[in-house]
Amino acid sequence: MSGQIPGTFVCVNEKLVRIYLQDHHAGSTTGLELARRVHGNNKDNDYGEPLGKIVDEIAADRKSLESIMDDLGFGADPIKDLGAWSLEKVGRLKLNGQITGYSPLSRVVELEGLMTGITGKIGLWLALLELAPDEPRLDAARLERLRERGESQRTTVEELRERAAREAFAG
Repeated sequence: MSGQIPGTFVCVNEKLVRIYLQDHHAGSTTGLELARRVHGNNKDNDYGEPLGKIVDEIAADRKSLESIMDDLGFGADPIKDLGAWSLEKVGRLKLNGQITGYSPLSRVVELEGLMTGITGKIGLWLALLELAPDEPRLDAARLERLRERGESQRTTVEELRERAAREAFAG
């Protein structure tokens, strides 16, 4: 932690860390549902295989977050999780330029949403890495692996989003 005097112990504000982790857990609810949706809409095309891997990794990341929360003695906030789940469902009502069916615009917007969620998750792992030296219940090596996996996910989704945008907006 910057400004810390060597050899001193910094107390972690557990209340704020708990709220932060619960917020990210709710966000992971939305992210996992979105990842499943975009994969389901694309499982029979060239996007399907990489998106299937992303879904599996996001589900594993959510389990890792739950494990970290357990290690810290925190539980999820069911009301926040339900709200996040509901918002993802409402987000499906967005107009996509077609009366029925899946639009190329839908793919672009969904992939952008995934990128946003993955970027937020990377921020979570980085924030926890900042706390790890002062919080023995946090495993810095595990958090670094999660951060690296998040970076890989973001790269994959960005490549898919760029391709989807070219396909959607080409004349």
